[in-house]
Amino acid sequence: MITVEEAEAIILQHTLKPTPELVPLEEALGRVLAEDLFADRDFPPFDRVTMDGIALAYATLAQGQTRFQIAMTVAAGQPQAILNDITQCVEVMTGAMLPVNTDVVVRYEDLHIENNIATINVIPEKSGINIHTRGADKKATELLVAKGRRITPAEIGVAATIGKHKVWVQKRVSAIVIATGEEIIPITETPLPHQIRTSNSYALQAALKSWGVAADIVLLPDNQLVIEAQLQQFLQSYDVLVLSGGVSAGKFDFVPQALANQGVQQLFHKVSQRPGKPFWFGIKQNTGKVVFALPGNPVSTFMCLHRYFRPWLDASLGLPTQRLMAELGKNFVVKFPLTFFLQVKLEETASGIPKAIPIEGNGSGDLVSLTATDAFMELPLGTGTFREGEKFVIWKYR
Repeated sequence: MITVEEAEAIILQHTLKPTPELVPLEEALGRVLAEDLFADRDFPPFDRVTMDGIALAYATLAQGQTRFQIAMTVAAGQPQAILNDITQCVEVMTGAMLPVNTDVVVRYEDLHIENNIATINVIPEKSGINIHTRGADKKATELLVAKGRRITPAEIGVAATIGKHKVWVQKRVSAIVIATGEEIIPITETPLPHQIRTSNSYALQAALKSWGVAADIVLLPDNQLVIEAQLQQFLQSYDVLVLSGGVSAGKFDFVPQALANQGVQQLFHKVSQRPGKPFWFGIKQNTGKVVFALPGNPVSTFMCLHRYFRPWLDASLGLPTQRLMAELGKNFVVKFPLTFFLQVKLEETASGIPKAIPIEGNGSGDLVSLTATDAFMELPLGTGTFREGEKFVIWKYR
């Protein structure tokens, strides 16, 4: 049996290397950018008016002139105007190109207009006021967004403004979530007293999809021949296999042997943690395919997915893994020499570090307890009392 840290180190040695693919911009949200985005021109591309008002030459204000004839009106989207007489002004709208021979914009709030004459009530302190200068944000050819970033609406906007109607992104990781067990039936059926509906597979699939993984699900019986036949197919079709159940030491836990028979090398089986001790991890030789065989109890499955699969996925995509900290909300005693993943409810604090309130459910089979909590707090290997106010890593799932 290995430690949590050893298990993580082994897993991170076997990350994927997704290939790039070109997708329409409207399909790029949530994907990982596989190319750098550069400015195709200055940002902004012209001296841009940032307030509705009048544009004029500051030199005339400096000489004491406060009344200006309005020579013309310019809206956003119109070609640049020219103010030929600097004793006059141009009425301008937000987003318009700053007219030639003007260098300051006075807001409507700071002036009065009557009979096409603008009288300034509040004199600007200097030129350049209310003007977004050409190239102030970025110059042409400058890097705007570096590859390796997950695409949010902000990156979509940047790509659109430089005309990238298609972008290179990393290909989605494909996964198959496999649930095993004779007691498990499809959710469309009514269970007999000795049966339960499959739930782990749907919870795992939902988490994977929320992380951008293309995930399918399948339910297999506790039959080694059937499991092996399906594993052979899945190892060819998917990047990663995520199994739930069948990895303990029971008489009908066929998964480890079935994986071995299909050329999947076991890298570890059992981690000194609670919940999730029977966790199994391996790789398909010479293919880079990865197998996460998680314990069948729902809380164990859920914890292992967030603690191990998510960091592996982030590393595969070149993304940083967020290791958030929280303060333990009350004393908690651990009586066994294992790393303990404590279910907690998070509360905001003035310090910005959340407080983690322990919520004790009814063990690793208590699926409903996950709806009342927000994260797992990782209490380091050892026994004894963990004190209120001590800070530990949390793995959020809400």
